[in-house]
Formats: sequence, C-alpha cells, structure tokens
Amino acid sequence: TQAAYEVRGSVRDAATAVPIGAKVAVGAINAATDWSEALHNIDCVVHLAARVHVLHETTADALTDYRSVNVDGSVNLARQAAANGVKRFIYLSSIKVNGEQTAERPFSAGDAVHPEDPYGQSKWEAELALREIGAATGMQIVVIRPPLIYGPGAKGNLLRLLRLVEKGWPLPLGSVQNARSLIGIDNLCALIGVCIEHPQAAGEVFLAADGEDLSTPQLLHLLANALQKPLHLLPVPVPLLRAFGKLCGVSAVIARLTGDLRVDIGKNRELLGWAPAYPVAQGVRNMAEAYKYEQQR
Repeated sequence: TQAAYEVRGSVRDAATAVPIGAKVAVGAINAATDWSEALHNIDCVVHLAARVHVLHETTADALTDYRSVNVDGSVNLARQAAANGVKRFIYLSSIKVNGEQTAERPFSAGDAVHPEDPYGQSKWEAELALREIGAATGMQIVVIRPPLIYGPGAKGNLLRLLRLVEKGWPLPLGSVQNARSLIGIDNLCALIGVCIEHPQAAGEVFLAADGEDLSTPQLLHLLANALQKPLHLLPVPVPLLRAFGKLCGVSAVIARLTGDLRVDIGKNRELLGWAPAYPVAQGVRNMAEAYKYEQQR
C-alpha cells in the first residue's frame, strides 16, 4: 500500500532501532506489560512480537514459556488496545497453527487446525483468545498466518543455508523433490498494509505466501545464484536423509528440508484483491545482498 501512516514502533529495549516513525520501549512482553504510551491515539495495532520457534529447546516446560509471551502477552496488549479505542488489531500468527506439512492439497484458511509443537499451540491459543476479546469489545481482529519469512536480516534455518551455500559445501539434498510455500518480507508487508484498511479483512484469517512454491534444491539454486557461488548437491535418497535425521536428533530439520508445506492464498485474492507483487527470485536476491553487506562490515 502507498498510504502514508504515522507509525509508532514498540520495542523491548530503547537501544533497538526502528526503520521509520517513533518508538516506545515497553520492556518484556507478558501479562504485565504496560502499553499505555505505545497505544495513545492509535487506530490499528499490528502485533508481530512473539517468543519464536527455536530448534533446540532448552526449557523444561516450553509450552508455559511460549504461552507467557504469545498468549498472555498478546491478550494483555489486545485488552489495553480495545480500552484505548483501537479499531483494528492485526495478529501475525503462524502457518504452524495449520500443521507442519501438507499432503495432497495445500493448507487453506478454512482448514481445521493441527498445531504440533508448543510454538504452534501457543499461536493458536492466542488466536482464540483474541477472537473472544474482539467479540466482547467490538475491536476488529485480523489474523495472518505466514510460512517461512525471508528477506534482509533473515535468521535461523535460512541464515544457516546462506552460510552453507556461501562456503560451497556439498549438500546431500539433490534428490529432494518437495514443494514449500514461502513469503518474502516485501510481500508480507504489502499484505499487512491491505489488512490495515480493507473493510473485508475484519474478523478474517489469511494465509500468506508468495504464490510460487519451491523445492529445497530450487531455493538453494536461487541462493547460490544470488551469492554468485557454485552449488554442489549430492543425490542422497530422502529415506536415508530422514533416517540420518532420526539418528542425530534433527528429524524436524530434515522434515522441513524434504517435506511439503504448501499454502493456498486464493482467499486473499478473492476477498482483498491482493496478490503478491514481488517474485521470489527478487526477494532472495535482496536477502543475499543484505547478507553479503553484513559479512563485509
């Protein structure tokens, strides 16, 4: 969207930079966070903050820790937002609410949910609680469930893949023939922009994706091209990769690298008139350029 908004960013630490607008430091996000300064004269809240999915969980009770931020923190913010007259509350959830992988058909916004880990469960519980708050207060709730988000500053598994491709290490993924939906940060921001104002967005759940499903080898080729590095893929059979993952305790990682996770964004086109404008190759190039710039600093 090209609309000009007055933006106020909420950050945990006053030292955190925000790209545009003013900022308010709110400290830790939980049931006790005071959002009053951040919410003054605000029409719409876009809630992005969360305790995110981590690969190697170290806490003994992960679900409680996720709930503290993702459920209790979100409920607290939403209640204060409604009390301050906020008209619309956009919640960035996760495709993990739908599940970890698809089979015959992509996930769609109307599917029954099937969260399989504490992070996905906490995001689903937050969605339910926000709907209740919306029903009780009249504040419009919009939920967006993205899959893997990529772009400049990407972390986690994407950053690991970038580093592996940059180093030129042979990767045993040449036999993988999966299909996964991703969303670039520019496309996600554009969808959020539409959801801020579109009257048909109120009360709805939208899945987010670029509209171009990629196999893991296709993604690696895009990364290699963007980094201007040769790519060496070894044709290791997928069942062998999964056996290796089980043996080494990285089954979840192998499942993401070899399995399907496809998202249907037809509802976004029909209800909002939104279609992703930025192609995957362009978004991956932007991510790789930012990565190379950071490596040279």
